[in-house]
Amino acid sequence: MVSRGGWTRDWEWVPVPYVDEHSAELLFRHKVMRLLQGEGYLSEERTALLLSWRHTGFSVHNRVRVEPEDQPAVGRLARYIMRPPISLERMRWDGDGEVRYRRKCGHESSGLHLDPEESFDPSEFLARVIMHIPEPRRHLVRYYGAYSNVSRGKRRFRKEAACPSGEGHAPSVRGKKDLGPDARAFRRSWAQLIKKIYEVDPLVCPFCGSEMKVVAFIIDHAVVDKILRHLERVEAERGRGPPQETGLSAVS
Repeated sequence: MVSRGGWTRDWEWVPVPYVDEHSAELLFRHKVMRLLQGEGYLSEERTALLLSWRHTGFSVHNRVRVEPEDQPAVGRLARYIMRPPISLERMRWDGDGEVRYRRKCGHESSGLHLDPEESFDPSEFLARVIMHIPEPRRHLVRYYGAYSNVSRGKRRFRKEAACPSGEGHAPSVRGKKDLGPDARAFRRSWAQLIKKIYEVDPLVCPFCGSEMKVVAFIIDHAVVDKILRHLERVEAERGRGPPQETGLSAVS
């Protein structure tokens, strides 16, 4: 997902009304080949041979356009790019037996007469899903150009240097976040993010359903352990509840 435009050296945004797919495909191929050549994976002769091929081996799709004002569409596009390997809506399993997974529509034109659903052994299904789990600390989303951390850090440093504090030095990043009156308006609430991803509101009481309020943030491990041990002891002291009325009538 890329921006339709770019910035000048003075950080002035220049929109690009149209990007030709074939031109972008050739440019992307040239950049990749030169990168591999610079890393020593391709020789000059091999690079020239690959660049002379009629079919580039790359594909560029620029027919999906999202306006910056349409934030819901931006969110849907980002979720589509980061979609999981399986869809729970197309999977059926009753807890015993085979796992049934419905194929995604669109394979009819391939000429293959495939069943709408495919059956898997539960262990085989888990093995296939595990293959798509990335390795630890492997980044699946990367930011390049003006969106990279280096570029954003340079812009932040220039802004801080342009308005120094009274002590003669630029304010820190933490201090910069606390300056403007609308600083918190630009930060998404952590509760909203959890509700959006897990579809569960963490600020709703599971017992009465009313809205809860955050009164304090406890980060001391000793205090957290003490509270958890106290809750565990209280739960154990409650013991087993009285039997249900249905159970009493069945015994009598």
